[in-house]
Amino acid sequence: MAKETSYWADNYVEKRRDVKDAMKKIKAGKRIFIGSSCGEPQHLVKALWEKSNYFTDLEIVRLLALESTPLTLLAGKPQGRSLNIRSFYLGSAKDKRLAENMRFITPMNLSAIPRLFKSRMLPIHVALIQVTPPDDFGWMSLGVTVDITLAAALSADLVIAQVNEKMPRVLGQSFIHVNDIDIFVEHDEDVLTVRPLPELESANAIGRLIARFIEDGSTIQISMGATSQATLLALSDKNDLGVHTQYITDDIMNLVAKGVITNWKKGFNEGKMVASAAMGSSMLYDFLHDNPSIDFRPSDYVNDPGIIAQHNKMVSMNVAMAMDLTGQVASDALPHNHFSGVTGMLDFVRGSSTAPGGKSILMMTATSADGQHSRIVPKLDDTAVVVPRGDVHYVITEYGAVNLFGKSLQERAMAMISIAHPEFREILFYKAKEMGLLGQERSLKESIHGIYPARLEETRTIAGQDVTIRPIKPVDERRIQEHFYSLEKDDVIARFFHEKTSFLRDDIEDILQIDYVHDLTVVAIVGEFGFGKIVGVGEYLLDPARNMAEVAFSISREFQGKGMGKILINKLAEAARENGIAGLMAYTSPDNQGMVQLFKTLPYKVKTAFDEDMIVLHCRFDEPVD
Repeated sequence: MAKETSYWADNYVEKRRDVKDAMKKIKAGKRIFIGSSCGEPQHLVKALWEKSNYFTDLEIVRLLALESTPLTLLAGKPQGRSLNIRSFYLGSAKDKRLAENMRFITPMNLSAIPRLFKSRMLPIHVALIQVTPPDDFGWMSLGVTVDITLAAALSADLVIAQVNEKMPRVLGQSFIHVNDIDIFVEHDEDVLTVRPLPELESANAIGRLIARFIEDGSTIQISMGATSQATLLALSDKNDLGVHTQYITDDIMNLVAKGVITNWKKGFNEGKMVASAAMGSSMLYDFLHDNPSIDFRPSDYVNDPGIIAQHNKMVSMNVAMAMDLTGQVASDALPHNHFSGVTGMLDFVRGSSTAPGGKSILMMTATSADGQHSRIVPKLDDTAVVVPRGDVHYVITEYGAVNLFGKSLQERAMAMISIAHPEFREILFYKAKEMGLLGQERSLKESIHGIYPARLEETRTIAGQDVTIRPIKPVDERRIQEHFYSLEKDDVIARFFHEKTSFLRDDIEDILQIDYVHDLTVVAIVGEFGFGKIVGVGEYLLDPARNMAEVAFSISREFQGKGMGKILINKLAEAARENGIAGLMAYTSPDNQGMVQLFKTLPYKVKTAFDEDMIVLHCRFDEPVD
């Protein structure tokens, strides 16, 4: 790399070349880095593509390329003795032309790639980059792509820069000096843009579920692949969010415009939105230009798990292609690129999960776009694993959310089955038993096809604690047992009508085997999602002959008399009415006046009758209280 000591402006003039003359400086057998994604120097790459037949054994080093770019044309060229493509984006090569280069994929976490270049363990002979025109001091911004481009440029033997007036001048650690460039090729052209992904109702459902996990004041990372509407559903009602992410997108820009993102509660780099690249529209690039709230930095900083973990309530939200029943994760190519995978996902998964109040969320639609294939599979056999099972925490599909952290393989399998598409749960259940992930004593009931009614979820403050009220999930099995074991003797008798000292799995199977329509169990939980303690249980079971649902309750002693029973019975009544059930009924002993009074809190006429030594309470939804 040239190191000039003369006046930078003179150096700039002396180093200007025609693109054809610049390409003549590239020799056979060299390793060429090309600026990635929307920062790709299109003019330079087209010239290289046109001349590639004259080269032998060139190695192209790339991170990510859009499918419509000159680099993709170069990658699709019949290889022969001409070149190969070394890609750091591991995953599925769907494009047949690029699949031929699968053997050149280099699996690495994005945070480690700059060191690979700077240490010269992988020497970069030529770097083709794109920059803004120099400022009054000779500094040029790399614009929309800093990631690994800065390290490649500063460590390359020969740097050829396309100077483009249309490249936004992005602030931060994104600058390179005229004296560090060997050849300038001036050529103005529109910076590459990316169209928004098509909206999917399944993605929107995921966005609604994610919203409950994002607290005000969180710092967020969003991977490419999240649809705009889903992002808005997840985040638009939040306050004082911060951003530390790999890519800035139009969605992030829009959240800034709405006042959702302020960056003032990050706890680290406050007031600054930190990223390493941008992909989006020309409007986004206008937003980035000379914006003092934007701080672009290289990937060895942005993707460093130690840096990520320093942010308050750091939440990473990454899109997965597929997961298996044990929690292993695969990541696929997006519609606008050919390879994806290891890169930055694992860095953010690990960094966010160790941050104070942090969360790592993986999101995916339950089926392929055509609905023919489940994205939750028994085992990832022939697909690269991007995130190991031990690093996975929150997983969300349109059918629900689970937390796999600290869970056994059996608990993981049941959790993943519960958020799979109902049409695929049966085969997943039997495969799990074949693989030994589920005990052979487990049986399959029609309830496995039930669709979790997320609309019934809510959080209330009861007795000074945040209590989540929600329908039960298969993963709640152990916590239900623990709840019953914790009840006082009188409460056990009130619930089961006789003394019980053991609550085996067979005893609670009916509570768990529900379809959310004909039978439903609602629980009240305190504590962290996935690890909370059940402190209240309300359930109904339909009597088809009368179209009436029988209800039963149990509430931990510390929450009795706090209004929890009223919340649970109203939740059951709401669900039963929505499901076309005529009303509620309950059997209780004459001594259980708490149950009698609880029933009378409903806004319906309550009638009582006697059945031997039991009181029968019932009300119909078409008979409201006057």
